[in-house]
Order: sequence, then C-alpha cells, then structure tokens
Amino acid sequence: MEQTLKVCVYGATGYTGIELLRYLTNHPHVRVVSAVSKTYAGRYISDLLPYFSHFYLSKLMLTEEPQEDFDLAFLCLPHDVSLSTAPSLLEKGKLVVDLSGAYRISDPNLYPEFYGFEHTHRELLQHAVYGLPEIFREIIKRGRFVANPGCYPTAVLLGLYPFLKEGVSFDKVIVDAISGVSGAGRKTTQHFHYPEMEQSIIAYSVHKHRHTPEMEDIIKRISGKHVKVRFTPKVVPTSRGMLATIYLHTEEKHVEELFWETYKEERFVKVVKDPPTTKYVIGTNMCLLYPYYDERTQMAVIVSVIDNLGKGASSQAVQNMNLMLGFEESTGIETLALFP
Repeated sequence: MEQTLKVCVYGATGYTGIELLRYLTNHPHVRVVSAVSKTYAGRYISDLLPYFSHFYLSKLMLTEEPQEDFDLAFLCLPHDVSLSTAPSLLEKGKLVVDLSGAYRISDPNLYPEFYGFEHTHRELLQHAVYGLPEIFREIIKRGRFVANPGCYPTAVLLGLYPFLKEGVSFDKVIVDAISGVSGAGRKTTQHFHYPEMEQSIIAYSVHKHRHTPEMEDIIKRISGKHVKVRFTPKVVPTSRGMLATIYLHTEEKHVEELFWETYKEERFVKVVKDPPTTKYVIGTNMCLLYPYYDERTQMAVIVSVIDNLGKGASSQAVQNMNLMLGFEESTGIETLALFP
C-alpha cells in the first residue's frame, strides 16, 4: 500500500509515546501530524527532546487536543482516559491502537478489581483485537481497534504459545518476571526514586497484578481452558528491559523442538540455545526465547526477554499498525539492539 498515513499520538511525552515517535519518525509511510500532551502543551517536541532536532518532528507543537485531521491514533494514555477516548475516535471513523489496558480483557467484570473502574463501554470489548501479532496476526489485519498487549503478558504469552498451539496439557503456570524502571511510567513515585531504587530489587503487586487476568484471558481464548497463572513481578535498577522466567509442569519433553517449529518463520521472535540477556533486545522489537525441560522435576522452564518499551509496547504498536494498513510487517521497526 503506497500512501502516507496521518497519525496522532496521544500521550506523546510519556515513555511509550516518546518511543513511538522515535519509531514513527523514520517510517516511510507515516507522518505524525499531531502530538497530544496536556503536561507540555504549547512547546515544540525538539524543546523537550533535542535529539529530534534534525527531523520533521522537531517543529511539531505539542497540544492539548489534535490540531490536524488524522487516520490513526495511538493512545499512550492512562487506562481510564483511554476508556473514554477510544470510543469517540472510533465513532469518527479513526483507526485506533490503544497501548493502555482499558480494552485488553474481555470480561468487563474484572476491571473494577484490577483497574479500579467500572467498564463503561462493554460493547467495545468484543470488537477490540488483542494485538499480539505472532498469535492473532490474521485478525489484526482485519481490525480497526487494536488493544496493544501489556509488556509482561507479551513476554509470557510468547513463552507459552507453543504449548497452547499444540494443545500440550498443563494446569497452572508460575511466572517470575523482572522489569526495568521505565515500566512504571515517567511520573516519579517514592519506590522508584533513584536513592531508593539504586542497588535495590523490588517485588510488587505480589497478591494481585492487573496483568494476571490479561494472561489468563488470552490463554483461555487460545486453548479454551482456564489456566491459573501465579505471577510475581519485580523491578530492578535498570531503565528498560524485561526478563520473564516461566515454569509449568508437563510431560512434554521435546520443548526445544516445539519452540523451533512454532517460531521458525517469525521475524521478531527467535529461539536461542543459551539463556538470553535483556542487552540483546534493548531498542528492538525482538523477543528471545530459551526453552528447557528439567526431567528431574518434570518442569518446562522458558526464559523470555523483550524490551518493555519496544516489543512490550511501542514497536509492537507499530507492528500492529503495519498489519492493519497492509504495510510490510517489519516496516520501521527492524533495528539492531543497542549493545552493550
């Protein structure tokens, strides 16, 4: 498809919004025509982010509302704000990729418990396509409204998909996952204040995390089974990157072959022979998976690494946009890692 797509980025000065601008700047079929930021409205992007100075975005002014008509909106907004913003945009005929969690879970009754609000647009939950391309690629191609996955669910679901795809039996999953501090967003809080975060590791939301029902919901959509996920997230003093270790009891011993077969044609998911580090994926749309079967415990162990701001958020959002518009899926997001 040869065209210039006009794009608006809502929440353009948060971490996911900034990362989106970085990818979209060099996308050959896209022009960002509006960048919405209530915090920095009235300022140019290059005033806040000087590294955009030599690109067309440098003189794009941040505004409280879009100043030019557009075709597609990326919503890098708080969950409750996206909840009300998405319906109004869809009514106007816009395509929407929502990076919040407002439309990821199909059961509206879970939102008060895990997100703290009543879901007021329940009818849209049935129309939101879950944007994990390696699993839902063909549905995304037909979608007008994509709910971009959470970062932890992206890493975990890609690590579980080979088992789900082949119908391998297991009844529960244990996930121990680590994220860089950027996963908490750009606004500062006491826990993530530098003097408290430096040389520290924090486990949080141990009793209940909003990504747990998201993972369980997608597992059920794929397999038709309700599988319990025991999820414990941690934050370490690095800016970005995510490593999830997934454990499940199974009699399927040939897990390496299972993973190689599932992902052999995928551009952005690669199976590796040694446990990967987050350094291998920073600044990319890649997910690296290391599968291992422990015969002593009859446990499959999968190590999954992504960039939480890349494949866990913004570059995956661009991947979804490419599919929705019929562009080559890797356009604008095929980059090498920032190593070391």
